[in-house]
Amino acid sequence: MLLAILFGAAIGLAVGSLGGGGSVLAVPVLVFVLGEDLPDATTAGLAVVAAGGLAGAARHALAGRVCWRHAASFTLAAVPGIAVGTIAGGALPDGLLLAGFALVMVAAARSVWRRAGHEAPDQDPGVDACPPLRLPRDALAGAAVGFLTGFLGVGGGFLIVPTLAVGLAFTMRTAVGTSLAIITASSALSLAAHLAAGRTVDVPVTAAMALACMLGAVAGAAAAGHVPQRALGRGFAALVVAAAGGLVVSALAL
Repeated sequence: MLLAILFGAAIGLAVGSLGGGGSVLAVPVLVFVLGEDLPDATTAGLAVVAAGGLAGAARHALAGRVCWRHAASFTLAAVPGIAVGTIAGGALPDGLLLAGFALVMVAAARSVWRRAGHEAPDQDPGVDACPPLRLPRDALAGAAVGFLTGFLGVGGGFLIVPTLAVGLAFTMRTAVGTSLAIITASSALSLAAHLAAGRTVDVPVTAAMALACMLGAVAGAAAAGHVPQRALGRGFAALVVAAAGGLVVSALAL
């Protein structure tokens, strides 16, 4: 139980400050550290990420770093994309899918790293303002990310943050906050689907990990408001590359 709390808090810090990494970090912890089966770990991971995403998004929203109209249009467009991508991805081996996702992650990390070098100065009072909503562009981005998430089996903030920051001209802080709002909705929907399909979770362990993740996410979101935009972007890129390396190892093992 103590390990679940400690790892949950660490995952929450990453989620709250960087807007992603929850599912990619939570599932390996649940499987390799806490000894859960992969199907149950996947379901529990969704519960942990949904809880952490909700807490982190709430903290970012209080600071005005969640673009709600973008989040809504992005989420609605991503749902059919996920369905189509899931069907398409079922025809490929798991190892190949993981390797493909690792390549996508590295490309996304490179884009965010370069974007971070051009962030507006932090003293600019409008630096965290939301960009104008262009519905066709947001819908296309949401559908594309949804397809890749369904096709590759994982995704979340590792794809959403780069899309918002690079493709839709968000600052890193608004990309992180808005990503968490999107992740909360998508994780909650996925969790409901898993439970409806008969998946189960270890309730005490999952609840402890989820609560710790919420606390960590609030702390991470608060810290993100004081971290320079460039450091925030490059920290996200470094985490993505590290996670991609872990996926490559998993792909080789498969």
